[in-house]
Amino acid sequence: MSKAYGRVGVLYGGSSAEREVSLMSGEGVHSALRSAGVDAHLFDTGTHSLQALIEAGFDRVFIALHGRYGEDGTVQGLLELMGVPYTGSGVLASSLAMDKIMTKQIWIKAGLPTPGYAVVCHEDELEAAGREVGYPLMVKPPHEGSTLGITKVNDESELLAAYRLAARFDDEVLLEAFVQGRELTVPVLGKGREVRALPAIEIIAPGGNYDYEHKYVSNDTRYECPAPVEKKTTVELIRLAEQAYTALGCEGWGRADFMLDAQGQPWLLEMNTSPGMTSHSLVPMGAKAAGMSYADLCLAILDTASCKVRAPEKA
Repeated sequence: MSKAYGRVGVLYGGSSAEREVSLMSGEGVHSALRSAGVDAHLFDTGTHSLQALIEAGFDRVFIALHGRYGEDGTVQGLLELMGVPYTGSGVLASSLAMDKIMTKQIWIKAGLPTPGYAVVCHEDELEAAGREVGYPLMVKPPHEGSTLGITKVNDESELLAAYRLAARFDDEVLLEAFVQGRELTVPVLGKGREVRALPAIEIIAPGGNYDYEHKYVSNDTRYECPAPVEKKTTVELIRLAEQAYTALGCEGWGRADFMLDAQGQPWLLEMNTSPGMTSHSLVPMGAKAAGMSYADLCLAILDTASCKVRAPEKA
């Protein structure tokens, strides 16, 4: 076993709506780390207590959790209090990126392109918000991932049902202008001046419907990596992904999702701070295109594990 990392916990599972995906991610990471000689141990935060996590005695942690209580700053705060180095972004960046509304506000302030939107908290606000955004539009719960609760709405007659679906997940619901075009994603690694984007990936789902089934279950979705786009578009995607990541204060790793419209303009949709690591996942795909194996990717991410909050030095 590798002595360099000590006893490593792979946090997976959890209690979010993305639990099943996280179980697959964690098992993949755990297997890769063990194959590389790391003393890695799976720890399901959805079935084990916080006390058990404390007693596990991990020297560092690889976070393979997705969604609430794992990707939103919650477990990151706990690990900061425990003084255990962990992979990925810190408390603030994790919570900001998990909130699609806050993410858009920060990106707009930074001058980054993201589709227009409105936020709805009550059904009686829907009609005006729909007119403001314009049709077609996307209805999303702002704190979920893996396309859970998301609906494309073509006109006002479809809006209420879409709102009620999204409202099962969140009190606030995001209405976002629909961008017709190609779906792309760009993985990002590092921190500060060492941030670097991996090759962009184009996602080609049946009927353009990249839902949960087409992400994690079926084999019908096609991926092109590197994405077959013009060189200037590739350069722009990389620039925007790195800037979007940095604007939120992300570190370690992440993945920026885009739509590319008919004019070749990329539009930022969201930032994932604990992306999937399953057999269908996109960050390993981008890493492979850059010459990095799955195991090497896991080790590179584990290398960046740290506590982000520094305690003040004693006088």
